[in-house]
Amino acid sequence: MSDAAPPARTAAVIPAAGRGVRLGPGAPKALRMLGGTPMLVHAVRAMSASRAVSLVVVVAPPDDVAGVRALLDEYPAPERTDVLVVPGGATRQESVRRGLDALPDSVTTVLVHDAARPLVPVDTVDAVVEAVRDGGAPAVVPAVPLADTVKEVEPAGDGTPEPVLGTPERARLRAVQTPQGFDRATLVRAHREITGEVTDDAGMLERLGVPVVAVPGHEEAFKVTRPLDLVLAEAVLARRRVNDGF
Repeated sequence: MSDAAPPARTAAVIPAAGRGVRLGPGAPKALRMLGGTPMLVHAVRAMSASRAVSLVVVVAPPDDVAGVRALLDEYPAPERTDVLVVPGGATRQESVRRGLDALPDSVTTVLVHDAARPLVPVDTVDAVVEAVRDGGAPAVVPAVPLADTVKEVEPAGDGTPEPVLGTPERARLRAVQTPQGFDRATLVRAHREITGEVTDDAGMLERLGVPVVAVPGHEEAFKVTRPLDLVLAEAVLARRRVNDGF
């Protein structure tokens, strides 16, 4: 019997317990159809397309774990990738934490990916994994330069004109995407120590003083949040099917 440690593994956690109200009434955002296939399935396929990812943990609405499991069984991932479904929590942070709790001990690198980014290319996934594994960075985010000038304003919240406070230097700004990649132990520590409103896992590590680095993202890794985003995603998917046989 060998005493050698099991090989290090990379897992992806996909929090998909939210309702996605900005897309309008209907199914939860992750279960909306894109090209005839639920968005969540596209997101799982995007993670499992990377040969580095051996496990995908989907964090489902607590009242629909069986339904999500049945759905994913209809669209199986490659044989090399295991898919696990666990119930989510009341917040995104709690859902990610539950996904982390479900990981086996052999997982050392964790990707956290938005179910609403269904079309992220595999090269982006691989670049994030490589930066964590081989680059030694405890936290890695894919990011793209901003096309628009950004203004800092005093929020009004009621639709009235908002005073402009300043114009950040655009060359120093990036729009952050997912999957975000982490050293597992460091991410677990962040979820244990950071509380309050959290929208970005890398931001939690920043609050701990942990270095975070950015690698090039991709324009097709955009987030499907509003109806117009869904139209764009359909167009991207249609182009892929024509050009790549996707």
